[in-house]
Amino acid sequence: MTGKFFDVPRRVLAGMSALLALAGVIILTAMTDSTAQPRPASAPGGEFSAERALAHLESFAAVPRPLGSPAGDRARDYLAGQLRAAGLEVGIQRSVGAWSSTGLATFGQVDNIVATLPGTDSTGTVLIAAHYDSAAMGPGASDDGAAVAAMVETVRALRAGGGLRNDVVLLMSDGEEDGVLGAEAFVREHPLGRKGGVLLNWEARGVGGPSLMFQTSRNNAGLVEAFVNGVPRPRGDSSMGELYRLLPNNTDFTPLTKAGFTGLNFAYIEGSSHYHTAGDSIANLDRGSLQHHGENMLALTRALGDADLPALASDHDVTYFRVFGTMVTYPGGLVWPLAVLAVLAVAGLALLARRMRLAGVPRLLAAAVSAVVPLVVSVVLAQALWELLVAWRPEYDGMGGLLHRPQGFQAAIVALSGLALLSWYLPLRRRLGPAALAVGALVWPAGLGVLCAQAAPGASYMFALPALSCALGGLAALLLPGPVWGRVAATTLGTATAAMLLPALAGNAFDGMGLALGGAPGFVLALFGLTALPVVELFLPGPDRGPGRGIMATVPLAAAGLAVVLTGAGLVTDRFDAEHPRRTHLAYVMDADTRDARWVSADTDPGEWTRRYVSGRDVTALPEGYARGTLWTGAAPAVQADGPRVSVLARRGDTFRLRVTAGRGARSVTLRLDQPITEVTASAAEMDAVTVPVSGTRVNTWPAEIRFRGIPAKGALITVRVPGAGRVRLTAIAETDGLAAVPGFTPRPPGLVAATREDGDLIAITRTFTL
Repeated sequence: MTGKFFDVPRRVLAGMSALLALAGVIILTAMTDSTAQPRPASAPGGEFSAERALAHLESFAAVPRPLGSPAGDRARDYLAGQLRAAGLEVGIQRSVGAWSSTGLATFGQVDNIVATLPGTDSTGTVLIAAHYDSAAMGPGASDDGAAVAAMVETVRALRAGGGLRNDVVLLMSDGEEDGVLGAEAFVREHPLGRKGGVLLNWEARGVGGPSLMFQTSRNNAGLVEAFVNGVPRPRGDSSMGELYRLLPNNTDFTPLTKAGFTGLNFAYIEGSSHYHTAGDSIANLDRGSLQHHGENMLALTRALGDADLPALASDHDVTYFRVFGTMVTYPGGLVWPLAVLAVLAVAGLALLARRMRLAGVPRLLAAAVSAVVPLVVSVVLAQALWELLVAWRPEYDGMGGLLHRPQGFQAAIVALSGLALLSWYLPLRRRLGPAALAVGALVWPAGLGVLCAQAAPGASYMFALPALSCALGGLAALLLPGPVWGRVAATTLGTATAAMLLPALAGNAFDGMGLALGGAPGFVLALFGLTALPVVELFLPGPDRGPGRGIMATVPLAAAGLAVVLTGAGLVTDRFDAEHPRRTHLAYVMDADTRDARWVSADTDPGEWTRRYVSGRDVTALPEGYARGTLWTGAAPAVQADGPRVSVLARRGDTFRLRVTAGRGARSVTLRLDQPITEVTASAAEMDAVTVPVSGTRVNTWPAEIRFRGIPAKGALITVRVPGAGRVRLTAIAETDGLAAVPGFTPRPPGLVAATREDGDLIAITRTFTL
């Protein structure tokens, strides 16, 4: 739309100015989303100090503490002791937690720490929740030790001030990593869990970055207002909750809000390559992230602790996001009007372009339809890049796309999105005209704004506002009299909204999803490119002349070459070392009856250390019901182990009542059945039984599986319904953490850590039974 106003040098100068302005917007947006500076131990008593919290973290988060482990017991005792010393009423809730999914029932003996700080004139309960267990593969300093340590420091800071109006309950849950077992038991059995209230849940999916409020309960208007006004550095936006739904993750927030709590969910997500590995350590923890977590926790607890909690109830959601450090909110009732207004603005721009003879209807329609090409191609190219990376470095496959230093590859995806955009734009520019392409391209963000208004209202602004702003900028550029620089400024200002929102969304997608789903940020980047077409046009000759064949060939080739160079740079910079280790999977499995033992690895291409133990792909010697997926195996020495036992106490039709023990030293037991199941009940010791329904079958494995984590030494009672059962084959697997007890095992050298696959670094002793 701006091409007719300038000769080439002046247009390039204007283009550089516009480009620098948009780059400044992107950089400033990133800078204002930074985290907090850690406060020292000498900070005033009423403030949160990361250094003081870190002292607690060092006392319980130096080693892995999975459900039922001795380290978990030590962490429980330490944390409960600290809360008692602070003057809180502390109890340990010991229960069987339960969770189910397709073909799977998971149980576990959990020890939840529940502490209460009574209010002076309570209007309800403020529940602060985080889990103190970790994944078995790492010490979980961030996930979720940092939040638990922050809770202890928050209590200290609260006690240093006056009392709060409302009751404050701290839930340090157990068994979150195995299926939110502790939170499920809390809401099912504990009186405070059934009472409800306002929830603040704290998590981590990395080891750094700002503390993001990434999820809310429904009808969140009052809580979001409390968050925006109550914390010194609010971070997060309503699109993150919609994005989170796409991930195969869960937190304690889910069962707690399903039980009636309203609330907010927080996490930091940068440095996610260390997630659930030995790299989730105190050494790798960003102290600023701990500070930000704690500042938000303390500020919100104070704000909600003195609030009239029933008054926070609302009948609608709000959209919220940050603009240059300022949080913007508006009610859900504006989502649809803004989405429709964006569509109308784009339609008005199209009508004006037609009236000014810049673009006819056929060209506008062709441009709008064809603009899907760069979007689709960007997704395809980003995913193809990931496949090439995995083919080049098979060890990337086991990292789920969460690489240590992905910046080079991320930049390559930016270049690939530019390649897709230019390969579409340059050939069509002379045929359809830059005005038709620029206007037609806005149909996609406007359409996505409408689609999200219906399916994901919290994310609608991400697309509707850029479309609206760009359309208004285009209208101003065409209608306003005056210097041509004013028209360029109007177009650039219109694109600035897209620059504030879309690159940040791509960044969150990179952090949250990794390169394995690089097509998502690739799509967003291409969408941003569509909104910036008027700026791209400033770098090209006049539209009546059109770019020559040289430009049409060399510009896309340059983008492709840049992508290749950036990918090469990524391969050079993302090297594995002691601080940035590669992952390897290894497990030990032995049939307790035959004492035939095997090493097992699920690595695509085992490295030197792993090949000490595995040498081929023969899985025929593995116990029945063990193999899953493509595995490497190797002969292993037998160990002394009791192994699991399964006794049939009763059978009534298709229902079996079993007593299951794991054997001396085993932490957990897994039962794999050769037929589907529909219902499982489990109990242990003096704890109440819990029943879960199960539907469907496990995909590409055995039909059904039952897990009991942290199983007591005396075992558990399990009742399982197997519809239409005649003879049922059941393989029991007793699991013990670590491989050091296997003769000849040599620990991993620096630069290697255990993979996140749940059956890794386990001694698995099996027995097969016929029921």
